Amino acid sequence: MGCGSFAGSYGPTDVKESHATLAKALDLGVDFLDTANVYGMGVSEQVIGAFLKDHPNRFKIATKAGIRRDPETNARGFDNSAGHLREALETSLKNLGVDHVDLYYMHRRDQRIPIEDVMETLVRFKAEGKIGGIGFSEIAPTSLHRACAVHPVMAVQSEYSLWTRGPELGMIRACRDLGVAFVPFSPLGRGVFGKKAPDPATFAKGDFRIGTPRFTEPNFSANMKALVPFKDFAASKGTTPAALAIAWVLSRGDHLIPIPGTRSAAHLEDCAAGAALMLSPQDLAEIDRILPPGFAHGDRYNDTQWVGVERYC
Repeated sequence: MGCGSFAGSYGPTDVKESHATLAKALDLGVDFLDTANVYGMGVSEQVIGAFLKDHPNRFKIATKAGIRRDPETNARGFDNSAGHLREALETSLKNLGVDHVDLYYMHRRDQRIPIEDVMETLVRFKAEGKIGGIGFSEIAPTSLHRACAVHPVMAVQSEYSLWTRGPELGMIRACRDLGVAFVPFSPLGRGVFGKKAPDPATFAKGDFRIGTPRFTEPNFSANMKALVPFKDFAASKGTTPAALAIAWVLSRGDHLIPIPGTRSAAHLEDCAAGAALMLSPQDLAEIDRILPPGFAHGDRYNDTQWVGVERYC
């Protein structure tokens, strides 16, 4: 489960609701949480940490570092220096109330520092027992190969869903070939595959989707129209669009571990149902017909959001 929503990335929430979602995760057997130090400037980690006090050792935890945000202007920069990463890791461990995280990601690469040097820093953290595995977010396959030449990488995460298919052009295969888990974030298209379509007019201040091309007109209306046959197909299968979208992601390879983000226990239950949904070759062919690669109108990021992502095709 992705936990960015605990910090208000997609609308207001509170600790009680977030903790109810974490409790539901345990009930459903969802035991891998993904967060980051910049989600609410530590808020997401702190919410998880408060829950862990009463439920220790129940989750595998991944968090991230490498992005700097100005608390006043929210301006974003990148820093993969050893000093910054150590300070960020210690702060994350304090927020989470643990002395070790199972997976530690570079949230974005700092192109000023060779990835081999970053790996050496992370290997030291692992040797000290502070992290279990090393991960990267939104990097290119070439960078992954360079990193793995220094030390095994546990996971790479990138946005991947029925409407964001870029990783099929290299990263999913690179992860498979190198024995690395591929972790799709936003596997539900930032809400578009939910039961209820998002309404950009209701997006609260700070919502990540504000200004994103796929959620602005005329793209948004075109995307909602394109999704109608998919939702009808889900209904014909006796399931929900969210469960069907998750099942599709899981069908793409045994090394894929999607992390749908939600702040709602009900939504999490809907997502988890996708793990039990087996899709036949005929089902997959029909989904491909309804939503072929490239069907989405508009880019997944605006120009500002693209900064820091490694493009490779």
